[in-house]
Amino acid sequence: MRHLTPLEARVLGVLVEKQATVPDTYPLSLNALVNGCNQKTARDPVIEASEADVAVALDGLKSLSLAFEGSGSRVVKYEQNMARALHLPGAAVALLAVLMLRGPQTAAELRLNCERLHRFADISAVEGFLEELAAKEPPRAVKLPRASGEREARWAQLLTGEAPVAAAMARQAAAAAAPMPAAMAAVSAGELAALKAEQTRLAAEVAELREVVQRLVRELGVQS
Repeated sequence: MRHLTPLEARVLGVLVEKQATVPDTYPLSLNALVNGCNQKTARDPVIEASEADVAVALDGLKSLSLAFEGSGSRVVKYEQNMARALHLPGAAVALLAVLMLRGPQTAAELRLNCERLHRFADISAVEGFLEELAAKEPPRAVKLPRASGEREARWAQLLTGEAPVAAAMARQAAAAAAPMPAAMAAVSAGELAALKAEQTRLAAEVAELREVVQRLVRELGVQS
């Protein structure tokens, strides 16, 4: 299989992500896919793709049997076929999708960011699947050299080839070279990203619990 273009990888990652996170609206229309590709959060890099751009990427994915058009709807909708086309388990698909959407990450970051796609028991489980992906022929993932000042090595996907990996490493090196406040010097960029992801997840859980409590209060007729 040829290497994917960066936009093909973004579209494929969005299809995998939204299948798990918003199943009620999956398969996705072209408009929903464009919105998912251009999200400002949980995306690295942030892009501005047009409908025409995404349509071309979809054609490329369909030619590789990685995506197909769904049936039974007046609006054309699209589904991903990554597990079957690449002969991968669901856990590996989740890891590759998050790597395609967010760029290179540590195993700890991947465990947090994959939470809604696949729940890993621990970091060693994440590393086990990553090592399996790296051992495939051709390799689907690679462990990057540990960057200066970082405690853990990052992993990257290879579905788009080596060039995007090199570009991502260059961005990380530039970010690491930028001045950092003294209070943050002891905390790596990866750790900060993981903490922010965990904070976002906890805030969402609190909001959901608040809605449940409010609904119970209304149903029981209890005055707050």
